[in-house]
Amino acid sequence: MQLEIMPKKKRLSAGRVPLILFLCQMISALDVPLDSKLLEDLVQPPTITQQSPKDYIVDPRENIVIQCEAQGKPPPSFSWTQNGTHFDIDKDPLVTMKAGSGTLIINIMSEGKAETYEGVYQCTARNERGAAISNNIVVRPSRSPLWTKEKLEPITLRSGQSLVLPCRPPIGLPPAIIFWMDNSFQRLPQSERVSQGLNGDLYFSNVLPEDSREDYICYARFNHTQTIQQKQPISVKVILAKSSRERPPTFLTPQGNASNKEELRGNVLSLECIAEGLPTPIIYWIKEDGTLPINRTFYRNFQKTLQITQVSEADSGKYQCIAKNALGVIHHTISVTVKAAPYWIMAPQNLVLSPGEDGALICRANGNPKPRISWLSNGVPIEIAPDDPSRKINGDTIIFSSVQERSSAVYQCNASNEYGYLLGNAFVNVLAEPPRILTSENTLYQVIANRPALLDCAFFGSPLPTIEWFKGTKGSALREDTYVLHENGTLEIPVAQKDSTGTYTCVARNKLGMAKNEVHLEIKDPTRIIKQPEYAVVQRGSTVSFECKVKHDHTLIPTVIWLKDNGELPSDGRFTVDKDQLVVADVSDNDGGTYTCLANTTLDNVSASAVLSVVAPTPTPAPIYDVPNPPFDLELTDQLDKSVQLSWTPGDDNNSPITKFIIEYEDAMHEAGLWHHQTEVPGTQTTAQLKLSPYVNYSFRVMAENSLGRSLPSEASEQYLTKAAEPDKNPMTVEGLGSEPDNLVITWQPLNGFESNGPGLQYKVSWRQKDGDDEWTSVVVANVSKYIVSGTPTFVPYLIKVQALNDVGFAPEPAVIMGHSGEDLPMVAPGNVHVTVVNSTLAEVHWDPVPLKSVRGHLQGYRIYYWTDQNSSKRNRRHIEKKILTFQGSKTHGMLPGLEPFSHYTLNVRVVNGKGEGPASPDRVFHTPEGVPSAPSSLKIVNPTLDSLTLEWDPPSHPNGILTEYTLKYQPINSTHELGPLVDLKIPANKTRWTLKNLNFSTRYKFYFYAQTSAGSGSQITEEAVTTVDEAMASRQVDIATQGWFIGLMCAVALLILILLIVCFIRRNKGGKYPVKEKEDAHPDPEIQPMKEDDGTFGEYSDAEDHKPLKKGSRTPSDRTVKKEDSDDSLVDYGEGVNGQFNEDGSFIGQYSGKKEKEPAEGNESSEAPSPVNAMNSFV
Repeated sequence: MQLEIMPKKKRLSAGRVPLILFLCQMISALDVPLDSKLLEDLVQPPTITQQSPKDYIVDPRENIVIQCEAQGKPPPSFSWTQNGTHFDIDKDPLVTMKAGSGTLIINIMSEGKAETYEGVYQCTARNERGAAISNNIVVRPSRSPLWTKEKLEPITLRSGQSLVLPCRPPIGLPPAIIFWMDNSFQRLPQSERVSQGLNGDLYFSNVLPEDSREDYICYARFNHTQTIQQKQPISVKVILAKSSRERPPTFLTPQGNASNKEELRGNVLSLECIAEGLPTPIIYWIKEDGTLPINRTFYRNFQKTLQITQVSEADSGKYQCIAKNALGVIHHTISVTVKAAPYWIMAPQNLVLSPGEDGALICRANGNPKPRISWLSNGVPIEIAPDDPSRKINGDTIIFSSVQERSSAVYQCNASNEYGYLLGNAFVNVLAEPPRILTSENTLYQVIANRPALLDCAFFGSPLPTIEWFKGTKGSALREDTYVLHENGTLEIPVAQKDSTGTYTCVARNKLGMAKNEVHLEIKDPTRIIKQPEYAVVQRGSTVSFECKVKHDHTLIPTVIWLKDNGELPSDGRFTVDKDQLVVADVSDNDGGTYTCLANTTLDNVSASAVLSVVAPTPTPAPIYDVPNPPFDLELTDQLDKSVQLSWTPGDDNNSPITKFIIEYEDAMHEAGLWHHQTEVPGTQTTAQLKLSPYVNYSFRVMAENSLGRSLPSEASEQYLTKAAEPDKNPMTVEGLGSEPDNLVITWQPLNGFESNGPGLQYKVSWRQKDGDDEWTSVVVANVSKYIVSGTPTFVPYLIKVQALNDVGFAPEPAVIMGHSGEDLPMVAPGNVHVTVVNSTLAEVHWDPVPLKSVRGHLQGYRIYYWTDQNSSKRNRRHIEKKILTFQGSKTHGMLPGLEPFSHYTLNVRVVNGKGEGPASPDRVFHTPEGVPSAPSSLKIVNPTLDSLTLEWDPPSHPNGILTEYTLKYQPINSTHELGPLVDLKIPANKTRWTLKNLNFSTRYKFYFYAQTSAGSGSQITEEAVTTVDEAMASRQVDIATQGWFIGLMCAVALLILILLIVCFIRRNKGGKYPVKEKEDAHPDPEIQPMKEDDGTFGEYSDAEDHKPLKKGSRTPSDRTVKKEDSDDSLVDYGEGVNGQFNEDGSFIGQYSGKKEKEPAEGNESSEAPSPVNAMNSFV
C-alpha cells in the first residue's frame, strides 16, 4: 500500500495542477534563488532581486549608485529609462553599468554635479522568457541650505510670563533634525516647563530668572551631508517680578479649540499640545470615541507629545489633550484621519506550469482611497501588449487556460492611489520537466524512541509531481493515522517506536516520468539514569560518595561528567571519578554544594543532582527528640518568568528524620504579611522548582516536619518580582439583565489583584443581539464590575462576553453568555376567561395564554384578582377588598379556595413578568351556592321566672344562604352535674326571641342553639341559665340557716369534705380514681361532649376537671351574651396571592380546612353566688 501526497491548492481543471515549488517555493520572485542543480539546464524569466528605494536621496559629494540586480536563465540583459524615455548610458562618459548586473554608477566625484542626474529612473531586465521592471526610482541629491541672515533683538520679559523662541530652520532634503544648545555646545535642559516642539520652536510655559542667557541657539543637523547649521543666538533677559500673578492654562500650540491631522497607515502618528500657565500645566491625553492602543502608544516630551506607532484606519477619531493646573482646565480636540497608500493583500506570485495546464495570477491590494489595479506584460501596458489567447484578464486576476511555451512572460501588477503605488513582478514560466528528488540518497536518520522523526524528500517537476512513500523493499503499508505527510514531501512519524526502524522509499511521479530515493531510519533507546545521587550530610574530614548509574542504547557511547554547583570539579586529588560514582575524601566545608551527574550521547542527554552538606564533628550526646530546627540559607536560582528554583539548607532534625518540607509564599505587592501554601516536597529534597504567577512580588519560607511536628518557619527568602503578563483568566459570573425597558446591565465578578497578572487591569465588555447580524460592540472599562448599555430594544436576547486585559495584553477569548435587555409591562390581557364553581367555597378559573412576544419579559405566571360584589353583599363595607392569587409559569387554570358561600364574585386575570403586571382581562362574574351558616352572633337569657326563661339572639353574622329555621336543644343539670333529658325544639327563621314555659323552679338549664339553611346546620352556641326560687321555700331556708344546730352541722360537713379532699388528693397522686371522678365517668355530661364530624353525634368526654359547674367566677359576660369569634378562615392556608401559593398543576399548597369554632367550656358558671340553702339542697 502506498501513501500519496497531493497539493492542497485547488485545481482549475481536471488533471491540471499548478506547481507548488519544493521547499516553500524554491523558485521565488525575489528572496529565494533557484537551486544550483536546477540552474544548469532550466530556463526562467527574469526576476528583480535588488533595487534602490523608490525615494532615493543621494549625497552630492559621492558617486551615485542606482541598484538593479536580477536573475534568470539565460542571464538577463538590462536597460534604463530616465524621466520616461530611454537612457542611453553609452553616450554619457560619467555613467557605467556594473558588469553582470543592471546597477548604474554615475561618477560625479571627478566632474559633474548631482543635480544634473536628478530624475525618475526605471530598470528593465530582459531575456527570451520575458522582461521584469523595477520601481520608479526618484533620485534627488540631499540639500543642507544655510540659515537666512537676520538680526534678532534681545527679548526682555517679567518672570511668570510665557515665551516662544522660534527656530524656523531652512528647508532641506531630507528635513533637518532640530535641537537647542548654547555656545559651549551643551544641550539646554528641558522639563515640563521648558520643551521643544515638533516644529523646532522652544516653548516656555512660564519663565524664571534663571532662564536669562544670551546664547539660546537653534541647530539644524542634515544627516545625509553630515553638516550642522546654526541660527543666530537669541538673548533672553527675565526680570524678577515683585509678585507673579497665577493664571489658568492656555495653549501655545495648537491654536483654538480644535484642529485636524492626517496621517498615512503604517507611519507614526504624532500629536502635540503645549500649554502655558502659572503654575506649569500638566498635559493629559484621551481618545474621545475609544481607548488608546496599549502596546502602540507612547508619550514624549513630558506628556506633551502623543505618539501611536503603526497607525491604521482603526486609529482614526477624535483625540483630546487636556491641560490642567490649579486654576483651571482647558481642552483641545484633534480630529485624526488615517489614509493609506496601497498595501498588499495578495501580491502576485510566480507561476510555473506545464504545457496544457491552467493557472492564475492574483493581485489584490487595499488602501484609502481604494487603489486602482492595472496590469503590464513584460513592462508594456497589457492593453497594447501582444495578444495571448491563453490569457484572460478579470480585474485583479489574470486567468490562463491551456498554456503553451510561448505563454511564458513576466507580468507586472500596479496598484496606485494618490498616496503612492505598489509594483509587483510575477512570471509565468511554462516548463515540461520530469520529476527530480533533491534529497541525498541513502540518508541515515537516527532518532530517540518516543520522539518525532522527519524524513525529507525535496522534489521538483513540472507538472507538479505526486509523492508516494513506501516502507521496506516489499512496500509495507503506511497507515494515514500513523504518519503525517507534508506538502514539501517530508514524511513525519509523530512518535517513533522501535518498529519504525527500516528503509523508506520516496517516489515522485508526473506524466513525464518518475524518480525515487531511499532513506534509512534507526530508533535508539533513550539514555536514563537508573541510580541517582542522593542528598548527603557528612562530618568534616570524612569521605562521601555519590552514585550515578546510566543505562543507554548499546550503539551509542555516552560520556558522563560530574559538576559541582554547575561548574567543573575542583582540580584536587581528593575527588575521584570512577565508572559509576564520585568519591570525595577528607571533606571540608568548601566541598558543600550541589553535585550533578551529566550523561551525554550524540542524540540526547540527562542529568541528576544531589546536595552535600558538611557539618562539624560532635561528641555523641544523649539523643534529644524534638521537632526540626527551621531551614536556613534560602536561595532563589533559575529565575524565569513563570518559575524559580528554591533551595535551602535543612536545620537539625533533632534525632527524628525530616519527612517533608512545606513551602509557603507571601505576595508583598497584593497581600503583604499573609502567607499562603505553595507546595510540599519529600524530606530528602532540598530544592524545589516552583511555578509562579505573573506580576507577583514573591517571598518564600520553608518549614520542616518530622514525626514530632512542624518546625518554626525559616527566614523569608529574597523577594522576586515576576514580570507582568496578560491575564490568564476572565471574570466569572457574567450576567446580563435589564433594569429598564431600554437598557442592558452587564455585571461580572472582578479579578483580584493576584489574578490581574499585571498593572492596568481593565475589562473589555462586548455585546451584540443574539438573533441579529450586528457586529460585536465593545467598550473597555476599569475599576468597575458593571456596565449599562442604553438604547436597547425591550427584552431582546443578547450575547455577552467580558474579557480581562492589562498593560501587557488580553486574557484568552472569554466564554459567551446570554442575557436579556430590560423587561417592560406585558401588553396583552389573557383571553377567554371563564369560571367553574366547584362548591360553595371553591371555584376553578380557566384562561387562554397570552402570546409570548406580548409578555415583553420573563413569564412569571398569571395573577387573579377577585372580590365580592359590594351591592349583593350583606356586609356594609366602605371599599371593595380585592384578593389576589398568583399561578407560576404558563398555567392556564387555577383554583380559588376560601370563597364565601352564597356570594356574588367578580374576577379578572393578568399576566405577570419580572417588571410587573399586564392589563386586566374583562371582568367575569360568578355566584357561589349556599353553605351552612355560622353560629348565631349572640345568645342571652332574660326575664327568668319560676317556670320560664326567655331567650334572645342575633342572627348569624355569616348566614351563607337563606335561613330556614333555628334549632334549640336544652336539658336540666342537677346538683351532681348529671344531665337530664334533652329537648329538641324547632324555631322559625324570622324569630329572634323565644320563651320556654313549664320549666322546673330553681333549676339550671343548658341550651344548645344553631341556625340552618338548605345546605345544612351551622355551628352551635351554648348558654346556661337558672329558673327563680319559690319565695316561701326561700323564707324557710333562711330560718333554718339561722339555727345553731344547722351551723354546727355545716361545720362538721365542711370538715368531712376537707378530709375527703385530702384523701382524694393522695389517691390521685398514686394513680387511683376519686369517687367524684368515677361518678362523672358513669354519668357523662352531654353538654360538653364534642360533636363527631361525620354523623353529628356526641363524642367521648375528654376531661371533667376542666368543666366543673361550681368553678369560681363566670366565663360569660354580665349581660349573659355569648358572641362567636370571627372565622379563622383565610388564604394563609392556601399559598400565594396575598397569602396563598399553588403548585404548577393548580393544586393547593397547605391545608384546605377551616378552623372550627371551639365550643365553650362546660360547667355551671352562673354569676349567682351559691347560698347555704342551695348548698343544703345539693345533699337532698
